Amino acid sequence: WKRSSKLKLQESTRSLLSVFEEDAGTLTDYTNQLLQAMQRVYGAQLTPGDEEVISTLHYFSKVVDELNVLHTELAKQLADTMVLPIIQFREKDLTEVSTLKDLFGLASNEHDLSMAKYSRLSKKKENEKVKTEVVKEVAAARRKQHLSSLQYYCALNALQYRKRVAMMEPLLGFAHGQINFFKKGAEMFSQSMDSFLTSVADMVQSIQVELEAEAEKMRVSQQELLSLDDSVYTPDFDVATPQINRNLIQKAGYLNLRNKTGLVTTTWERLYFFTQGGNLMCQPRGAVAGGLIQDLDNCSVMAVDCEDRRYCFQITTPNGKAGIILQAESRKENEEWICAINNISRQIYLTDNPEAVAIKLNQTALQAVTPITSFAKKQESPCPSQNLKNSEMENDKIVPEAAVIIPKAEQLIAPGTPIQFDIVLPATEFLDQNRGSRRINPFGETEDETFPEAEDSLLQQMFVVRFLGSMAVKTDNTPEVIYEAMRQVLAARAIHNIFRTTESHLMVTSQTLRLIDPQTQVTRANFELTSVTQFAAHQENKRLVGFVVRMPESTGGESLSTYVFESNSEGEKICYAINLGKEIIEVQKDPEALAQLMLSIPLTNDGKYVLLNDQPDDSDGSSSENRGAESEA
Repeated sequence: WKRSSKLKLQESTRSLLSVFEEDAGTLTDYTNQLLQAMQRVYGAQLTPGDEEVISTLHYFSKVVDELNVLHTELAKQLADTMVLPIIQFREKDLTEVSTLKDLFGLASNEHDLSMAKYSRLSKKKENEKVKTEVVKEVAAARRKQHLSSLQYYCALNALQYRKRVAMMEPLLGFAHGQINFFKKGAEMFSQSMDSFLTSVADMVQSIQVELEAEAEKMRVSQQELLSLDDSVYTPDFDVATPQINRNLIQKAGYLNLRNKTGLVTTTWERLYFFTQGGNLMCQPRGAVAGGLIQDLDNCSVMAVDCEDRRYCFQITTPNGKAGIILQAESRKENEEWICAINNISRQIYLTDNPEAVAIKLNQTALQAVTPITSFAKKQESPCPSQNLKNSEMENDKIVPEAAVIIPKAEQLIAPGTPIQFDIVLPATEFLDQNRGSRRINPFGETEDETFPEAEDSLLQQMFVVRFLGSMAVKTDNTPEVIYEAMRQVLAARAIHNIFRTTESHLMVTSQTLRLIDPQTQVTRANFELTSVTQFAAHQENKRLVGFVVRMPESTGGESLSTYVFESNSEGEKICYAINLGKEIIEVQKDPEALAQLMLSIPLTNDGKYVLLNDQPDDSDGSSSENRGAESEA
C-alpha cells in the first residue's frame, strides 16, 4: 500500500513538474520581452532632442532646461523602481530555477547510470565486493537526486509566489515615476500653457469636424456622380449644342499631336497640353514637368481638315510658317482651344484684367461677324455705332497709347458688318466680265483675248493667293482700315471654324487687278486699278495683304469694300506691283515721265516691266517673255 501511494505521488509530482516547467519557460520569455520594453522606455527619456524641440516648438524654448531636469529625474526613478526589480527577478529567481533544473537533470542522469549498473549484476557469479560498491553508488545517486529535486521543487514553488510581486513592482515603479513627473510638470507650467494646450485641443477637434464634413461632402459627391447618366462619360455627347467658353486665357487637357515619321507617313500621339503665360507646354506621360512646344505670341490658329480626322486645328507662327497640328476629342474642346490660343496670341494675359479684356474682345468679335456665302446675300444694313471704352484692345495685341492718334474700330468698320468668305460673284457681274462683243470660240480664243488690254499693258505680274474674306468699310483714308478688316476676318474664321480657302491667281497689270481660276482660267473678279484706293501688307504676318476698292452704286453713291488675301509670297511684293501700276497710270499722261520710269525699271524684250526678283538672265526673247508672266510666288 505504501509503495502504491508512493508511485501515485511520484506521478502527480511529475505532472506538476511539467506544468511548472512550462510556466517557468513562458515567464522567462515574457520577462525578457518586458525588460526590453522597459529599457526602451528608459532609453527614451535620455534621447537627445533638445535642438529639434527648440527649432520646431519655439513656444517651449524657455522651459527646455526644466524639461531636461524632469526627464533626468524620471529616468533615474524608472531605473531604480522599474528596471532594477525586473533585472533582479530575472538574475536571481529565474536564473536560480534554471540552474537548479540543470543540477536536477545531472542528478537524474547519474541515478539512471547507477541503476543501469545495478541492473546488470549477475545472479550466478555474485561478487559481494562489486555488489556492495554498486549498491552504495545507487544510494548516493538517489540521495543526490532527492536533494536536488527538493531544492528544484522548492524554487519552483517559490517562483509561483515571487512572480506575482515581480510583475507588479516594475509597473508600480513606472506609475510612481510618471505621477511624480507629471506633478512636477504641472507645478512648473503656468496657466498660459494650459490655455495653449486647450487651444491646440480645440484646433484638433475643429480639424476633425472639418474632416468629417469634407468626407460627407465627398460621399455625397460620389453618390451624385454614380447617379449621373452614362452620356456624361461619352465623348462629344453635346455636339449639337455645346456650351463653349470663348473667354479663356488658359487651357489644359489631352490632345493628339501629329508627328511626321516619313515623307508621307504620320503618327498621332496623345499627350497632355497646357498653356503657361504665352507658351504652349506639353507634359508626356511619366514626366515630372512640362516642356515648351510653341510660343503663342502673335501666332494664328485655325481649324483644319487633316487626314479625315475630326476636330483638328493648326497653329501658325507669326512669320506664316505652318506649325503643329493638334486634334481635340470633341467639338467643345476644339473650339475652346482655338479661342484660348487666339486670346493668348493677342497677349491679353499681360494686361491687368485679362478675363475682362477677353470677354470684351470676344463680344465685339461676335457682334462684328455674321458669315454669309456670296455677294448676292450681302445686305447693306448699317448698325448703330457702339461706344467702346477700350478701343486700343481691338488690335491683335495690347499696346500702350502712342502719340499718333489711331482711329477707333467703329470709325473704320461699322459694328455688325457682315463678312464675305467666298469670291463667288453675282451672275450678272460674272457674265459682264466674261463675255465679249462676239461669240467665243472655245478652241481658239484665250483668256487674254477676253481682256485685250492685257496684251498692251506695260505691267503683268501674277501671284498665287488665297481669298480669306471681304467686308464693307466706312473709310479709305488710312491703311488702319485694312489691318482692322484683317483682324475681324481672321477672328471670324476662327470663331466659326471656317478653314477652307479658294486659291486664285492675282494678275496685276497697269490697268486692273484680276482674280483668275488656276484650273479654268476664268476670271473670278476684276477691279480697275484706279478704283483701288488703299493697299497694305500686314505688319507682322508678311503673307497677309489687303486692298480697299471704291465702287459706284446704282443709287448714285459709292461703296467701299476691303478684300483680304493670303499670298504664297510676301505681301509687300503685291503692294509694290500695285503701286507700280498706279505710277504707270499717272506717267502715261506725260511721255517724258513715262520714259524716265521705263529707264529706271528693267523691261522684258516685249516691253513689259520685270518686277522684284524677276530679272532676265539672258537675251532670249521667248524665255524673257515667259518669265514676265510667271507668278512671283
